[in-house]
Amino acid sequence: MELPLAKALMIQGTGSGAGKSLITAALCRIFRDEGINVAPFKAQNMALNSYITAEGAEIGRAQALQAEAARIEPAADMNPVLLKASGEMGSQVIIHGRVHSNMKAQEYYAFKKTAWAAVKESFDRLSQRHDLIIMEGAGSPAEINLMDVDIVNMSAAKYAKAPVILVGDIDKGGVFASIYGTVKLLGRSGKHIKGFVINKFRGDAEILKPGLDMIRDKTGKPVIGVLPYIKEICLPEEDGLSLQKISNFRFQISNNEKIKIVIVRLQYIANFTDFDPFAHEPDVDLVYSSNPSDIENADIVIIPGSKNTVKDLILLKETGLDESIKRACSKGVRIIGMCGGYQMLGKKIYDPYCVESKHKEIDGIGLLNIETTFDKTKTTSQVEATLVRNSEFGVQSLGNTKLRGYEIHMGVSKGDIGLFRINRSSGLNGSDYMVDGSMNGNCWGTYIHGIFDNDTFRREIIDQARKAKGLDTLNSTTSYPGIKDRAIDSLASIVRENIDMNFIKRIIGL
Repeated sequence: MELPLAKALMIQGTGSGAGKSLITAALCRIFRDEGINVAPFKAQNMALNSYITAEGAEIGRAQALQAEAARIEPAADMNPVLLKASGEMGSQVIIHGRVHSNMKAQEYYAFKKTAWAAVKESFDRLSQRHDLIIMEGAGSPAEINLMDVDIVNMSAAKYAKAPVILVGDIDKGGVFASIYGTVKLLGRSGKHIKGFVINKFRGDAEILKPGLDMIRDKTGKPVIGVLPYIKEICLPEEDGLSLQKISNFRFQISNNEKIKIVIVRLQYIANFTDFDPFAHEPDVDLVYSSNPSDIENADIVIIPGSKNTVKDLILLKETGLDESIKRACSKGVRIIGMCGGYQMLGKKIYDPYCVESKHKEIDGIGLLNIETTFDKTKTTSQVEATLVRNSEFGVQSLGNTKLRGYEIHMGVSKGDIGLFRINRSSGLNGSDYMVDGSMNGNCWGTYIHGIFDNDTFRREIIDQARKAKGLDTLNSTTSYPGIKDRAIDSLASIVRENIDMNFIKRIIGL
């Protein structure tokens, strides 16, 4: 007997960056606040920002945020297919939160039947646990060369019997052309689109209004909302397209009293949302840069995670940025390596199975006394950690404070390891533990993503740099989880006020 599916709504966009992810998050919060058991779903996501669920499954970071908006735990079924671009190796294909294989584009298209089966399985399971599913599309539904292999836009909407709202980005220009063109290119599938939302508007509403009427006349579908351009959303971005200098917008502190944190801009940067919490600290100037001057004149330099550690390491050497990092370290700048960046800071990286590249061995930057060997198995787990080498690290106030985060890495590092003691949620508990992280002078690294989400730990890192600069520590406690939650509420309020929610409820059948 066929089980009943939950009610569903799909948010599609005229192109990437239209605002699908955040609108989906806002709707999850709106319906959850109305007492509806709601969950997010994205059939297939291509992103280097990922999150590890409680069961150790890897999903897109955007779906984790949407689950947070729905006030539920993220789960693998919310993003059954995740693609992580790996350069010449193609893309790593993750099914139901576990690595399947690496595939080039043509191989993946041949694999689509298997991927589609995974999508249907996940949606069906999610439907049994929730009453409403807010689905997110990917890119544009009108990629005419890919429609026959689509599993994330109209195919998913049809399977879920979900009406579609199409979002257009007016800030890019040509919003009416993109809306009209999308509908016409979709042909008969365009009937599933029930209305439009125009996003990122910052002009004169009276000038826009005739266009709203004309697009309805031309398509037979209404514009159900116009969302304003929001300059500071305070929520994590899904991809790295917008990485730039991030200014603190809440407090005015003179530049000479700020701590400059430089995130080294890598070609295959992954999980850059690790550093978003710093942007909300009143005394931090956060910069993404590949400029040697920025690196050598920073107070803290962070080498982030990478989906292709070896290729990014080679690029650092070719551009001389490895030497800039060493010079910064010799000047007393604090150097931090996160995951792939941690591996790069070691003495050697070995890849005997050519998991990531054709290089079986490569010298690291050499600031940490560790060596890393890539294996075929990926470590994915939530972790709880305590800082072991407190005095060497230069902090006293953390004590046995539990730090939470998650691991996503292919390599195993050996050598001078033991900065943190960690418990993994996927099996280790009680007195069983592992060690993680390495430290050498003013350079340290770890595999723990999300460690800077821990407010006390993050403040200690900043205050260390303040003391080294001869500044007093700042009496400031910034709650990053609180900032995110308030930002979701604010976003939900904007969507609720500017979109016809009654129209949405009618087409869903609520």
